[in-house]
Amino acid sequence: MTSTGRGESLTIHNARLRGTDGLSTVAVKDGNIASIGKQQSSIEAEGGAIDARGGLVTESFVDTHLHLDKVFTLAGLGERALREYQSGEMGTAMRAIETASQVKRSQNADRMLELARRVLAMASWYGTTVVRAFADVDSKAETRGVEVLCELRDEFSGVVEVQVVAFPQDGIVREPGAADLLRAAMEAGADVVGGIPWIEHTEADMAEHVRCSFEVAETFDADVSMLLDDAGDPGLRTLETMAVEALRRGWTGRALAHHCRAMQLYPDPYFERLTALLRAAEVSVVSDPHTGPLHARVAELMDRGVNVALGQDDVSDAYYALGRSNLAEVAFLGCHLLWMMHRDGQERLYDAVTVNAARAVGLTGHSLAPGSPANLVIHRHSNVTEVLRFHEAPAAVISHGRLVDRARMAELAGVAEL
Repeated sequence: MTSTGRGESLTIHNARLRGTDGLSTVAVKDGNIASIGKQQSSIEAEGGAIDARGGLVTESFVDTHLHLDKVFTLAGLGERALREYQSGEMGTAMRAIETASQVKRSQNADRMLELARRVLAMASWYGTTVVRAFADVDSKAETRGVEVLCELRDEFSGVVEVQVVAFPQDGIVREPGAADLLRAAMEAGADVVGGIPWIEHTEADMAEHVRCSFEVAETFDADVSMLLDDAGDPGLRTLETMAVEALRRGWTGRALAHHCRAMQLYPDPYFERLTALLRAAEVSVVSDPHTGPLHARVAELMDRGVNVALGQDDVSDAYYALGRSNLAEVAFLGCHLLWMMHRDGQERLYDAVTVNAARAVGLTGHSLAPGSPANLVIHRHSNVTEVLRFHEAPAAVISHGRLVDRARMAELAGVAEL
């Protein structure tokens, strides 16, 4: 599957850009942004021409966190895990993970492929060109999910870049053979080493989980993505453990922290020390505030210079009943849940699903500037407020310099049913 375009050149006329007045013309050639001009006549149209009609043109969306191997599995599991994960202060989050793990016993690779394909097409439809996708690796799932997502990574090349995370959902220390399966998953083609140390039984085991994940990452020269402190326990400190390990191993800028919900309960003095550590280790934080009653302290992290992104996390699985891989919708929800509805907050959350998100998953040059890769969305509305208000599909999506075949994406995603 590839994106389709009218040759290798595109010109977008009547584009409104963030932070600028008036309309601009954006020229795309050979997969990159060739030039940006204020006057339509300043750039000679070459190849296909697109009239943005005054709509906002920005960098495409980047989903930093999606459990792609579990999408649309809620119906077959029931709502027990969902209730446990979202109850109160997330005191039963551990029990929810144990309940949810049962779905892996009956998962079929062909069905997983079909459902994950639908969600990737949905993500493309809504303007996402990069997804960091998690696949469980354990005694029940083995490496089946990783193999499926690697197949989809190849299938969607040129449309959605898929970074496959080998994720030991049920632990490493407490799950016999998980460390070997994690290595096998990397050998099978996974791009990123996952982790979830907070579910181990003791602090020593949590530290060993972190150490083992980084050791595998060093072996395969891979980045690390860990779900950390995802429960209502202010005593959880695995975010600190991961950041220290990243510094110790020289893995600065290559370790991504997800959830970190216990942070909401941390005392301020500890939070201040923690943010200094995160800056030193260049650890970005991904928050998914719509999927649980607690969340990382997003605005405060941003204020302290920590890179923060948002992610979809789940699509109709044991942890979140809804979702459609629409990152504008995720930012819309973030405005409410994080109390960031003022204009500056909206702009910051839009960054959290575009440029900040790209930085979090190791992408360079994800910016609306000459010479950058042409991964763009052309919105139907003229500013971020209206884009978030309606959070509807963009008018057009450009991936790797080519127009995405949105009719094909609609067919695969079943968007007529949404």
